[in-house]
Amino acid sequence: MKIDLTDTTASKINKALVQGRRAIGTPAVGMVLTLVIVTDEENAYDALKAANDASHEHPSRTLVVIRRVSRSPRDRTQSRLDAEVRVGADAGTGETVVLRLYGEIVDHAQSVVLPLLLPDAPVVVWWPVNAPLDPAGDALGALAQRRVTDTYASEQPVRELGARADTYTPGDTDLSWTRITPWRSMLAAALDQVTCEVEAVEVEGEEFNPSCELLAMWLADRLNVPVKRSLSSGPGLTAVRMNTDCGPIVLDRADGSLATLSIQGQPDRAVALKRRETAELIGEELRRLDPDDTYASALRFGVDRLTVSNGKGAKVPAGEKATEGEGAVAKGAAAGTVETAAKAPGEAPPPLPVRKVAAK
Repeated sequence: MKIDLTDTTASKINKALVQGRRAIGTPAVGMVLTLVIVTDEENAYDALKAANDASHEHPSRTLVVIRRVSRSPRDRTQSRLDAEVRVGADAGTGETVVLRLYGEIVDHAQSVVLPLLLPDAPVVVWWPVNAPLDPAGDALGALAQRRVTDTYASEQPVRELGARADTYTPGDTDLSWTRITPWRSMLAAALDQVTCEVEAVEVEGEEFNPSCELLAMWLADRLNVPVKRSLSSGPGLTAVRMNTDCGPIVLDRADGSLATLSIQGQPDRAVALKRRETAELIGEELRRLDPDDTYASALRFGVDRLTVSNGKGAKVPAGEKATEGEGAVAKGAAAGTVETAAKAPGEAPPPLPVRKVAAK
């Protein structure tokens, strides 16, 4: 069931939600959280589809905030709120409200969203694209217990990872981190099968892929060994090679679907390691509403420790382009590497500037 409202208010939207629930015979509210999606018109459909698929596991009220930029200077001073209320089969297993904001109200989206939040339920804010550099400092992000971004959608993903570290607040997370959950699980399981000491690691994947950088930082942080980031043509992460005193451990995925796990002294094993859809990623993030300390620790290791090496001795911070005189690394060049140095024994990583957010 869909109810369209033009030039409306939050009060009228709440009444439409009650009307819709009664019309389909479900007057009770059985949702576990409020998911706020902040996006543009171009990406709204895909984000909403992913949220609806995830709602089968996490019934939620989904609020889609779309800021519309008026072309006419006169229209920019005239505030208007249009809404589309969806309940029943049109909204997965929850409720959906698509909010289109015009004029001055664009800068005050929190005043529209706040009356529509489910009472006494957690709030998650998700930016599929154009996320603020400081999610917790954003007016909508301040309403949430969890804030989900996606650095892969930015123009300079690796540099944005650095900004995420600078502004990290407990509750922040990123879908680039969620994408490597199967890799982290598989690598941890492989190390559980041996009693060897890891001496060095190589992570291979696309250049400027934030998931590759996060996996490299996680391994360097947890294993305290040198980690080299090699470049490949993808898709995404393609291989992780760990050199141990008992022989190499290799997890190789060349096609983005099926990987091969090789451990010295054991037969090779084929493991399913497909690239997951956005609905699976957001569904995983909605399973936990507590701060992700492992993600924070990987960020704490510091993206500034990653350097791009072109094999000629010239190195620049990851995410920055070297000049031609410095020997710029061609995008996708297999010879390029990104290296992280191991921490000195007993050395603690630099602390993140953590800010506390009052409980809502």
